Amino acid sequence: MTTLVACIDRTGDLTAEPPVVGWEAVQSLVTDLGVADPEDSRVNCVLEALRVTRDLRDEGEDVVVAVLSAVGDSVSADRLVARQTDQLDDEYDLESAIVVVDSAEDERLVPIVESRVRVDAVDRVVVRQARDIESTYYLLKQFLADEELRKTILIPLGVALLAFPALMTLANSPAVAAGAIAAVIGVFFLYKGLGIDSVLASLPGQIQNALYSGQVSLVTYVVAVGLALIGVFAGAIGISATENDVPFILATRFAFDSIPWVTAAAFAASTGRLLDEILRRDRVHSAYVNLPFVALAVGLVVRGFSAYFLETAEVFPAFSIPAMDLGIVSIQGFTLEPRVHLLLFILAGVFVSLVGVRFSSYFNGVEEEVVEGQ
Repeated sequence: MTTLVACIDRTGDLTAEPPVVGWEAVQSLVTDLGVADPEDSRVNCVLEALRVTRDLRDEGEDVVVAVLSAVGDSVSADRLVARQTDQLDDEYDLESAIVVVDSAEDERLVPIVESRVRVDAVDRVVVRQARDIESTYYLLKQFLADEELRKTILIPLGVALLAFPALMTLANSPAVAAGAIAAVIGVFFLYKGLGIDSVLASLPGQIQNALYSGQVSLVTYVVAVGLALIGVFAGAIGISATENDVPFILATRFAFDSIPWVTAAAFAASTGRLLDEILRRDRVHSAYVNLPFVALAVGLVVRGFSAYFLETAEVFPAFSIPAMDLGIVSIQGFTLEPRVHLLLFILAGVFVSLVGVRFSSYFNGVEEEVVEGQ
């Protein structure tokens, strides 16, 4: 079995009678080429084929070197290379081939050879003086061949180039036009980088599956979205009612007013997911059981810290418990200091999280007993 080292030339003017086969014939051809035009890159390609042949022979392999040349239009050239490959295969009983090329045009013929003989390697020769230019050309070729990259890079770039003169005409300001385009491109990159497009693409299918399978989480997610919107609305009202203009205080007031609703939204969503897991599986992971308690605990802690900052800044007075008379027990009114109020919220959050851990352990323990009993 023989290995073919084939130098492919797409231009078709290397030799009048292709293929050129054998060490002496190829060596004579490269000498004629070098004398005729020393700057021709195909000289390097043929020399590389000779070098690969020499190295394989030194390793003890049975190797034949050949120069395959094609001429004419695309179809005629491809068929000519195919006939030359078949001729060599019939004559030498080829086992594999190593293809040597020096351009992207020549590399298009590699599949023709590969359809006849197994191609073990493709050796692309790049002239050292033109390495950067040639490498850049190959990178651009690969980039333009990738449909996903074209959509991600070229389409936004083209839209930006078209939108810039229009925005500059409307706004009469290059700075405003450039800022608007930069903002839109930034949003697009975030949209692609965070994988929002994949989430939105799969969302209709997930909603359809949830509707057909009767998942409880679909309803709880809708409830969670509604509660979250109420939380945003409550936070906005809280900001409008705050006389302090310090950005940190305004953000804290927004968190203070919105966090009960946001916590309720997270609790509803996590509870719905937990119910789905219980209905769908025999055993539920402890993370799903503990998630509603974690949401509630985090909400308590955030509420406590926001209340501490607002009470310290005197946005509203410290928390007070009025006097109460419950018959047998009477409670005198008192006021909690901000740090005490914060400590109570933190302790409540820790207590809720511990209850969640305990409930998760108990729930999984009961499930294990049920499984073992079956």
